[in-house]
Amino acid sequence: QVQLVESGGGLVQAGGSLRLSCAASGSIFSFAAIGWYRQAPGKQRDLVARITSIGSTNYADSVKGRFTISRDNAKNRVYLQMNSLKPEDTAVYYCNALKWGNDYWGQGTQVTVFS
Repeated sequence: QVQLVESGGGLVQAGGSLRLSCAASGSIFSFAAIGWYRQAPGKQRDLVARITSIGSTNYADSVKGRFTISRDNAKNRVYLQMNSLKPEDTAVYYCNALKWGNDYWGQGTQVTVFS
């Protein structure tokens, strides 16, 4: 069973930065991919950024150039550095891992950006 625990969300003014952290149970090498999704009220859950087991990354167009995903293999953690935050980035951010064709989710962390 994979467990994912997010942290680092909060309230920030537009233009500010936050770093989200996702702690995974077990080695993140075992995941085909691990990353971040977000869901705003009344909207679907969308991919924000993802990194594969071989280090390939992809980002939603809306966050390219502002967000950076990275991982610390020794700590089994994945991070999302979010800079130049905008009010439209407000959402619950979920860590997601893909392993053997199964999706695993964390409980989510709230990010609120005010102008």
